[in-house]
Amino acid sequence: MVLDTVMKTKTTIKEVAELAGVSFKTVSRVINNEGSVRKETLQKVNDAISELNYQPNNAARNLAGNKSYSLGYVYDNPNAYYVLDMQNGILAECRERGYELVIHPCSANNKHIVDELATMIKRSQLAGLIISPPLSEMPEVLSGLDAMNIPFIRIISASEVSQESSPCVYINDRDAAFDITEHLIEQGHTKIAFLRGDDNHRSSHERKIGYLNALKKHDISINEDYQIDGSYSFEFGVQGAKQLLSLSEPPTGIFSCNDEIAAGALFAVRLQGLNVPDDMAIAGFEDSPFSRQTWPMLTTAAQPTNTIARKAAASLIQHLVHLRSPKTSVDSIPHLHYRPQLVKRESTLSVPSK
Repeated sequence: MVLDTVMKTKTTIKEVAELAGVSFKTVSRVINNEGSVRKETLQKVNDAISELNYQPNNAARNLAGNKSYSLGYVYDNPNAYYVLDMQNGILAECRERGYELVIHPCSANNKHIVDELATMIKRSQLAGLIISPPLSEMPEVLSGLDAMNIPFIRIISASEVSQESSPCVYINDRDAAFDITEHLIEQGHTKIAFLRGDDNHRSSHERKIGYLNALKKHDISINEDYQIDGSYSFEFGVQGAKQLLSLSEPPTGIFSCNDEIAAGALFAVRLQGLNVPDDMAIAGFEDSPFSRQTWPMLTTAAQPTNTIARKAAASLIQHLVHLRSPKTSVDSIPHLHYRPQLVKRESTLSVPSK
């Protein structure tokens, strides 16, 4: 018996059109999510795409009619878990909608960052950008992107909608920080310290305001020695906690600007032979893996970074679809809002004695 091996070439859009009994242009409109195809026709095309296992050629789509199907994610963030969640969320949405994703780390300290972004956008033929802090909060970056006339959406820290010229995903860090601080107060703490993250992140300032607002609400005196500025790092958490413990009257609770700082603070406190939470209560922020990998696990504020990333990508893609469709009005990208939710864990909750 002779076995003939036949190499199957990649399915073409023409074959999809023939199987569905529609025109080439109709298949193209379905693939590009242009929203101008009747429901029955849409089902026929999708059935044909599924049967033939057709995979759109994004490179060809990008060249055709100068319509790009690639998004960019631009970031400069020291928190590896945050960046990974953002990347995975955006990538998941891009895959579902037939887009490619270009990931581009930048340095916020680069004096030529706008030129760098312009080169990257042109080289990668991007249709739009998703930008996370601190780049999303830099006026020179925003004005540069406006001048390039490229659609983009930003993730920023803000407690309320401000007069932003560009679409944003607002993260209400201020009120979430208030919740954490108030939780520590409810646990009986009046000597509460705050370890702040990087100065160029608006979240650092917003979380500090939330901390101070809670102290003021409960008439707790504000101690400047309990407020230490630093960076979003484990090392700063260790250093900051040691500094607090060296005070003549150390705090009994520490609110750290993120979980990585809190994990460092927990490490330093336990090195001193202190019990957490009975001798020192410690809380973080973001609900990253750090918060669940420590012992005891950290009280924190759950920030759904993956969901935020997906929603940002979906909003941007929907805007691009409107831009490409001559039969629909071009809607602006809507503002989105998220408030991280308090998660109470063992690092602030004393275990009742049996």
